[in-house]
Amino acid sequence: MSFISLFGNKSEPEKPEPEEPEQKKSGFFSRMREAVTRTRESLGSKIEGIVAMTRTVDEASLEDLEMALLSSDIGVQTTTEILDALRDRAKRRAIEGGEELRSLLKAQIRSILEAPQKPVIDPAQPPRVTFLVGVNGTGKTTTSGKLAAWSRARNRTVLLCAADTFRAAAIEQLEVWATRSGVEIIKTRQGADPAAVLYDAVTAAKARNTADLYVDTAGRLHTKTGLMDELEKMRRTASRLIPEAPHEVLLVMDATTGQNGLQQARLFTQSAGVTGIVLTKLDGTAKGGIAVAIARELNLPVRFVGVGEKMTDLLEFSPEAFVDSLLG
Repeated sequence: MSFISLFGNKSEPEKPEPEEPEQKKSGFFSRMREAVTRTRESLGSKIEGIVAMTRTVDEASLEDLEMALLSSDIGVQTTTEILDALRDRAKRRAIEGGEELRSLLKAQIRSILEAPQKPVIDPAQPPRVTFLVGVNGTGKTTTSGKLAAWSRARNRTVLLCAADTFRAAAIEQLEVWATRSGVEIIKTRQGADPAAVLYDAVTAAKARNTADLYVDTAGRLHTKTGLMDELEKMRRTASRLIPEAPHEVLLVMDATTGQNGLQQARLFTQSAGVTGIVLTKLDGTAKGGIAVAIARELNLPVRFVGVGEKMTDLLEFSPEAFVDSLLG
């Protein structure tokens, strides 16, 4: 095992001028809006059509809404629940026109997204240990590097652990991200025991009082018994050194896979103790409604969304900003 410092030059990277809260809020909203452009163009245009044509909401307009929601990959179960709630509301008090329908729809979707959200609390003693899990190709290693940059931007100290010793070039890829983020990395050789490198990483993070330890794990399917056993061994290793660890297990999902990815995630979460979702490639799909399906059907919070290839293209998920960006 080797401990590698990858700070590049010795001088600290220049920090941007601090933004005013309103600037930050405005910038975040505009980036979220840009990220859901394809979904908004698809779903939003259909909703606009329904809103424009609807004076009194009836069954026909609700059926049109149902088709629009299904087309954005919100899913049958979640769409049915949204429509049932709207029908129940209409029975109690008429929904007067398309704008009220839009407002009620936004409230329904926001409520679904907020239900599983919960604050992430720092442990009494650092580090906060976060595992990144999922299948190959979803962007786990890239997300690990982006999370390191996200923590650094919040003046938190970070250590990366290259525990994907199975995939060729995974360690080298994480080293590149460590260099970009200006953080340190613990690594070993390809094919070595990932629990052993995790042991070294947790020990180093404790000794250095590091705030965040992000652990990049090997891509695996829930059906791969050997790899799932390996992940469980890593969990035991972490908890022996820090009783509550891992504090978060983030499942990295590719938004472009839609309902197929959701089914895979449903099976995966049963095996890996997942606590939250990172939804990557949100900017590359018109089916961003999958975020709503995740919250409702998996009862898991979407914690972050990937919106591009750059180091800063990872946004902490906000149900309010997501719904406002999607439906106006």
